[in-house]
Amino acid sequence: MSNPRRPFRFNVGFIIHEEVGYVHEFAFDFETVKIADDLELRHFHGLAQVSRTPQGLLLQGSFSGETTLECVRCLSAFEQGLVWEMTELYAFDSRSVTDSGLFIPDDAHLDLQELIREYALLEFPIKPVCKPDCKGLCTVCGENLNERDCGHRPEQGSSPFSILKDLL
Repeated sequence: MSNPRRPFRFNVGFIIHEEVGYVHEFAFDFETVKIADDLELRHFHGLAQVSRTPQGLLLQGSFSGETTLECVRCLSAFEQGLVWEMTELYAFDSRSVTDSGLFIPDDAHLDLQELIREYALLEFPIKPVCKPDCKGLCTVCGENLNERDCGHRPEQGSSPFSILKDLL
């Protein structure tokens, strides 16, 4: 179906000449796909529906995949699932263009790679954590406390709020 070097590029020229309301689906299914230098997704699945409207082609897509992130607490790599949807209008002319500024290219081939990258990056958590109860790293020796307890304990008087413990 698609070029292996440009897996998210497909021809929509035939949809342009259809009646308003015509819909065509494009499915994507990759074990591993490199979206950009900063993003590789595994178990990538997606479905893009392209609809003919009076203003242009309406793209509605739902996608999912997995990527590797680094935990902010323990610095370990872990798998993070991503799921997202997107809706964009590829306009016929400048009168119908939306804030995204997308136009139907002259060759009538849409390339979703950059859009998929942007939407996928928006699904990244701000502070990725490998698991909710991650213990992080020891502040003294740097040992991963999820793997073993190094025996270091925080000093009792190190916090300005430690005096409040006596009130409990």
